[in-house]
Amino acid sequence: MSIRAIWNSFKEGLKGMIRHPLVMIASVSTILLMLIILSAFAVFSADSRYIMDNIKKRPPIEAFMKIGATNEDVHPIIEYLEKNKGDKIEKYEVLPPEDYYNEFLNTLAEDANILEGFDYNSYIPYIIRMQLVDPGMMSEVERDLNQFEGIDRIRRESKVMEMLSQITKYVNLGTMGAFVVLMAIALFVISNMVRISVYARSEEISIMKYIGAPIAYIRLPYILEGAITGIISAVCAWGVVYVLYDKFFQSYQTGEMNGIFSILPVSSLSSMIFVVCTVTGVLIGAVGSAISVRKYVQV
Repeated sequence: MSIRAIWNSFKEGLKGMIRHPLVMIASVSTILLMLIILSAFAVFSADSRYIMDNIKKRPPIEAFMKIGATNEDVHPIIEYLEKNKGDKIEKYEVLPPEDYYNEFLNTLAEDANILEGFDYNSYIPYIIRMQLVDPGMMSEVERDLNQFEGIDRIRRESKVMEMLSQITKYVNLGTMGAFVVLMAIALFVISNMVRISVYARSEEISIMKYIGAPIAYIRLPYILEGAITGIISAVCAWGVVYVLYDKFFQSYQTGEMNGIFSILPVSSLSSMIFVVCTVTGVLIGAVGSAISVRKYVQV
């Protein structure tokens, strides 16, 4: 097919959209809603992976000593860690109350003054952070540490990873279900849009068939019409998700972006969102139109 024929088909597709603005708005709105939901899922998955990567980079076990514990109380635990270093323990770090307090102040950044005069020795214990050689040894190491009298509790950040993994799984299933339903609705709306366009041009199509116009030439304007609808929906969805996520990011992030639960900035997700919206929107619009035009254009 020549470039001129494709250009003519493109213009006919635009004319079809202009002839039936209400149907076009319905099609764009339906695809738009579906793309926003799909983009929200993609963003959530990206942020979940980013948070879990941050957790993996930090020691997975934190042992909290009892309040008021001294260096003498910590010494037996350090001996245990040194004895098992290279076998179970890859590395460890002992944080006195003052060091942990200063670390927390750094995460507060400009809000650190709210803790001015805080008596950290009365509320913050010694904390021992450990990185294991093998995550599978976590339960064994936790059991060993609990035998020391000075240990108050042990926090495993792997539980956070398990929780995020479960949330991601359920959101994945829910979003896919909503996506399937909305895709069916989008195809139905696009099908009606194509049917109306075909009925409006039925006489012209009959003449084209009579003079022997190729099947592809008759169908192409409707396919392009669906693709253009998908592109418009994709650009709108990208804009909506961009603005909403940027506002959420600004309200969620506090202080420096080095916390374990930091999320990706919108600049890191913008391209991914745009590609997801554009590819999905064009495919739904074009494929939906192609299926529908095959049904309604009897060639």
